[in-house]
Amino acid sequence: MGLVISLLIGLIAGALAGYFVKGSGFGLIGDTLVGLVGGLVGGLVFGLLGIQDNGSFIGQIILGFVGAVVLLLIVKIFVKGNHI
Repeated sequence: MGLVISLLIGLIAGALAGYFVKGSGFGLIGDTLVGLVGGLVGGLVFGLLGIQDNGSFIGQIILGFVGAVVLLLIVKIFVKGNHI
């Protein structure tokens, strides 16, 4: 059941980040992957800032969203060579 919840959180966070940064999502698999990797990036960023997540569903989505946005902005800079 934990895997299903993680995939759901990754899908939601990735879709939100995709719409926020790009203007549209990346499809079901792309949004899920961006959200899952974003969750790892978000955990790293929040950890470095000393911010702790309370483990709630909404908290995990916010963490994944922040991480996915950071990840997408970094990818956008390197892939297109454009500034934010």
